[in-house]
Amino acid sequence: MNPTLQRWYRRLPERSRGILAVCVYGLGAGLSAVAFHWGIELVWDWGLARLSRGSLSHFLVGSFLVVMGTSLAVGWLLSSFCREAAGSGIPQLKLAYWKDFGFVPWRVAWVKLVAGVLSVGGGSSLGREGPSVQLAGAVSSNLAGWLGEPKQRRRGPAAAGAAAGLAAAFNTPIAATTFVLEEIIGDLNSRFLGSILLASLLGAFVAHALIGQQPAFSLTGVEAPSWTGYALTPLVAAAASVVGVYFQRLSLQLRWRTKNQSRFPAWLTPGFGGLVTWILGVLVFWRTGRLGVFGLGYDDLSSALAGGVGWKLAAVLLVAKFVATICSYGFGGCGGIFSPTLFLGGMTGLLLAGLIGLQVPLAPADTLALTVVGMSACLGAVVFAPVTGILIVFEMTHEFALVPALMLGALVSQAIGRTMNRENFYDALLQQDGHELEHVRPPRDLQGWRQYPVSALANFYPVVMTDLSPEAMKVALQSPYTRFPVILNDELKGIALRSELESALAGPREPLVVPATTCRRDQTVGELQHLLIQSTTQLVVVLDHLGGKPIGLVTLHDLLRAEESLAESAASETEASL
Repeated sequence: MNPTLQRWYRRLPERSRGILAVCVYGLGAGLSAVAFHWGIELVWDWGLARLSRGSLSHFLVGSFLVVMGTSLAVGWLLSSFCREAAGSGIPQLKLAYWKDFGFVPWRVAWVKLVAGVLSVGGGSSLGREGPSVQLAGAVSSNLAGWLGEPKQRRRGPAAAGAAAGLAAAFNTPIAATTFVLEEIIGDLNSRFLGSILLASLLGAFVAHALIGQQPAFSLTGVEAPSWTGYALTPLVAAAASVVGVYFQRLSLQLRWRTKNQSRFPAWLTPGFGGLVTWILGVLVFWRTGRLGVFGLGYDDLSSALAGGVGWKLAAVLLVAKFVATICSYGFGGCGGIFSPTLFLGGMTGLLLAGLIGLQVPLAPADTLALTVVGMSACLGAVVFAPVTGILIVFEMTHEFALVPALMLGALVSQAIGRTMNRENFYDALLQQDGHELEHVRPPRDLQGWRQYPVSALANFYPVVMTDLSPEAMKVALQSPYTRFPVILNDELKGIALRSELESALAGPREPLVVPATTCRRDQTVGELQHLLIQSTTQLVVVLDHLGGKPIGLVTLHDLLRAEESLAESAASETEASL
């Protein structure tokens, strides 16, 4: 910032500075999301959209060059400049929010912008919401630095920017607010609620001013569904939820295999996703004239909501989009999963409505409601954010008559999604990358902390003694620790104290060990506190199960450090929200 402006900014009252800063974050994030939207539209219009208006032969050759060229360019950008910009971006922003206090390097912003535009605009079967959230959060984090905020106080700016970016991407300020609170912060009563609301509103205003106020999907003559439609809602929501569950499982399985393969360089793997998408996309286009397999698929989804897609075509689009999106994401592309899951859920709802309509007459209002319920249910089953799932579809359609059916579908989707998958898409991705969820998002209060598992703070790589020879004792004494678990033949014998090892070496004799206090890794921190008080060594050995193998340890210092970190995090959040 210019020194004169910085001095003027610092002279403002603290509350006024906070409001002005949030306005800067909201406007900057909204502009970045709109620029991202325009970039995607530009690449799409000059690429696949223009080619689709020509001859089939020109479309086949041209679409192959566009899809493969952009996919390989994305692979090169991500592998050369910023691997953190791959995929959706929402898990990466969530990780930065909790582990790095909201600090996001500037390179994440520009790589995400360019790679996301090329990936989604170039035809990869991915969405723009995830990149919009990460891009906008990164821009706001860096704007906070420009305003003089230290790196350890960027959580508020990152969250505000994420909300503004999502609001601008979908014209959905309410859903953007709830999503950031539900998914990134994990607390609908967060102290950042006010700044997130203001930034989300500003992001939506930017989108309205530069793009227009129209909803994402324009519906006409919408009526509330009949009782038959309501009766079929749980069935459609269950089917769409199952589609979402298996989309998550297969996408993450393919991503895991891609990350752990060594046969192909990292820059090449997004090309495999592009190739599969191109094959499926041109087959569908050849037979139906539809481009929905490529990119966002919003044109075909809008046509489905308007009654322009039959159930047979819905089945074709559902299968092709399902496979294309799994490959686009699993092979390391750059894009989100909101738009694809909305598409998959909508086609599932339309397909089931068509099949049921062969036996039971359904009114157009029932078919429309079941299609919209499928959209919300599939998204809800993947992200575990039921409020967002309801609101985002409502705001994208502006039709209140659909809300009761959406609420019923959300209940079903959450029950199925949480039963079939332990974590939502984003948390499962973080776990796949080796991040312990307990370390990523700490509890909000002491009571929540006491219910956390011991694994959240255990040291799983301790210095242990596997024999009691003089050589082993000398090696142990070279470390700075004072207590050493003694494990002989995978059996815990006790704890050897440093003073006893020194005495035994001087003897010379075999050292004496004191009984060890143990706990299971799934016991709570509250139970651990009592065990540490009872332990004569102020150390507890962690077992994989009752009477099982030792896998780690926790000391009193570990517990105190973790609780101090929790207190500092809470204080930092409170201070930043004032």
